[in-house]
Amino acid sequence: MKIPYYPGCTLSTKARGYDRSGRAVAAALGMELVELPDWQCCGATFPLATDNSMALIAPTRVLYQAEQAGEQVAALCAICYHVLKRTQTALERDPAMRERINWFTEQEYRGRVRVVHLLELLRDTLGWEELARRVVRPLTGLRAAPYYGCLLLRPYDEIGLDNPEAPTVLHDLIRALGAEPVDFPFSTECCGSYLTVKDPVISETLSRDIVASARAAGAQVLVTACPLCQFNLDWPQRETEFGRTGDEIPVLYFTQLMAVALGLPEEDWGLEGMYTDPRPLLRNIAQAAESVP
Repeated sequence: MKIPYYPGCTLSTKARGYDRSGRAVAAALGMELVELPDWQCCGATFPLATDNSMALIAPTRVLYQAEQAGEQVAALCAICYHVLKRTQTALERDPAMRERINWFTEQEYRGRVRVVHLLELLRDTLGWEELARRVVRPLTGLRAAPYYGCLLLRPYDEIGLDNPEAPTVLHDLIRALGAEPVDFPFSTECCGSYLTVKDPVISETLSRDIVASARAAGAQVLVTACPLCQFNLDWPQRETEFGRTGDEIPVLYFTQLMAVALGLPEEDWGLEGMYTDPRPLLRNIAQAAESVP
């Protein structure tokens, strides 16, 4: 099954490991992610002033490109997914705005494409039982804390991926891979998002609270779907109170855990470039799984 795919800017630069592992695990499961040709930035943020048509031009262009490719478009980046999904919803609810944007761009977006996250495809198309059946290296003994953050789930009436107050989609995925999902109080708290650029002290404080909460709950790794969350949670662990003390917690994309569990080669894991190196832990888990008769 071929699925039109929007990688977005960050997965083509800083988060290439997310892109690589995502494409690899999707292909291993029979879902080929076919990159949209000539895509552009989605805008990176959804505008607060939703009556401003100009602010929605960039994501509408992406939706137009996706509509030419098929009935749905998949995203991995939580921010891209958030922007595209909310734009899709906004233009469904306001056809007049869609017509204004179409007039300006001279492209007729008809509102007939559906934005989906890879997590949705795994849950609703493949199914957790089938995913568990495909696992060849069960991540037995790994305690993984699912970190949802803000943009993957909220606002619910526009996103609708999962219950924003009690989400389960990452929990269920971790469980299907043979690992143990670890609940912790900060799993849906904000990591500071783009404040890491404007005021890094605030974002580092928020992120350290999240990491400390997961560590206190007994997690060995944090699992996310957002490249900005991954950076914000991983970066503060490079130094100061967490840095090289032995208390660091690797922050992984869910696709990287999947790549290990599905038996893909290490070059498909996409783990290079992280500040807290998860490879020793994951190699041990993989070796332990392969040694079980």
